Amino acid sequence: MDEALKENIMGALEQVIDPELGIDIVNLGLIYDLELNDEGVLKVTMTLTAMGCPLAGTIVQQVKAALDGIPEIKDVDVNIVWNPPWTKDRMSRYAKIALGIQ
Repeated sequence: MDEALKENIMGALEQVIDPELGIDIVNLGLIYDLELNDEGVLKVTMTLTAMGCPLAGTIVQQVKAALDGIPEIKDVDVNIVWNPPWTKDRMSRYAKIALGIQ
């Protein structure tokens, strides 16, 4: 996948807001990997801030909806993983400032 497409995908994913923290999933560092196969299926490997997150289904639907307008993507497979575990270190500087984390 070329850099322009990857940036386009990450930009779209910035529209998906974690409902508990109010920050988008990209700046929270929840997106671990993106793989686009030859059939146009994008595999999004991501995590959530908490293992028992009751909003996991909602976030998956929002990810799929955010990527809906990108022509290269025919389908989206969201793979939620718990390894490596998410930590605050994965957050962008923007997210840390917004949440008041040093």
